[in-house]
Amino acid sequence: MEKKVSKAMQEKQKAVKEISEKFKKAQSVVFVDYRGIKVVDDTSLRRTCRKAGVEYTVLKNKLVLRALKGLDIKGLEQQLEGPTAFAFGFDDIVAPAKIVFENVAAKKLTAIKGGVIEGKPATQAEMNTLAQIPDKKTLIAQLLCMLNAPVRGLAVALNAIAEKK
Repeated sequence: MEKKVSKAMQEKQKAVKEISEKFKKAQSVVFVDYRGIKVVDDTSLRRTCRKAGVEYTVLKNKLVLRALKGLDIKGLEQQLEGPTAFAFGFDDIVAPAKIVFENVAAKKLTAIKGGVIEGKPATQAEMNTLAQIPDKKTLIAQLLCMLNAPVRGLAVALNAIAEKK
């Protein structure tokens, strides 16, 4: 029986190590309270996450707390009470928060508990604020429009001068 305990402990240590690696790689992680969510809605949320390159998974809170303790991320004990799912954003810092926030607004079944942004603990309010930031493609488009505006203005002015002559 003693071998089973040590094997179980090894499996937990392996799981904690894997969770730690995910938190290290992730730009942001959203903690999601998934109580009351229907299978259809959960499947839809998972599909949306997958399309956006966000990993959505359910993990044991105690293992996550151990992983966070090893990474020196503290103050998330209250956020990790009750059933919790995790949305990991590896490429886009905004995507997990935006997807979950939109799901919360549409279905009103899940809730954002909080999370981690670039290795720092984040409150529910901070995650909601992060969700309001436009996604990466939109920000790039806005930047290009802002950079293009002065050139366009110059072209219009030069065209007006040319038409006068």
